[in-house]
Amino acid sequence: MTKFLMAVLALALAAPAGAQTTAPTGGTVPAAAPGDVATVDGIIAALYDVISGPAGQARNWDRFRSLFVPEAKLIPTGFPEGSTRARVRFLSVEDYITGSGPSLAERGFFEREIGRVAERFENIVHAFSSYESRRTADGDVLQRGINSIQLTWDGERWWIANIMWRGVGPNVEMPAKYLRGR
Repeated sequence: MTKFLMAVLALALAAPAGAQTTAPTGGTVPAAAPGDVATVDGIIAALYDVISGPAGQARNWDRFRSLFVPEAKLIPTGFPEGSTRARVRFLSVEDYITGSGPSLAERGFFEREIGRVAERFENIVHAFSSYESRRTADGDVLQRGINSIQLTWDGERWWIANIMWRGVGPNVEMPAKYLRGR
């Protein structure tokens, strides 16, 4: 299939602009592109893709919103420099967009999955998704870490319920068990 035909097909499958969908928890979010939410692989790929891009490129925050139940939490955790006590913050999807969005677009940010360990029971999946971050697509690694992603299947599509993550410096060895599966 030519690149042109693939692009036309992708546009045809994308949700119409302004379309909304009802989340399994109630409330509405922008409708997701079917390919973004049909599989666990698809929704995790969409998560990394939507926050990644070069400096000066706005992110598609409606696409980001479409991946999450409205009540989802994004939870960064780690040890502030010089502290022996971990810090945990609970952000809504909107808190994340407001707090991180300008920096991602201004400075450039690329995050890619480098491994995954996932388990499923019925309609829930827990995925440890190891990542590495860069300022440019082929730049030096700034950070590695693990996203702990909780997902739920509502019978029609996957939803992200929560993400907790812990970033570490680029020279920290990731345990081998978290680098398999990709």
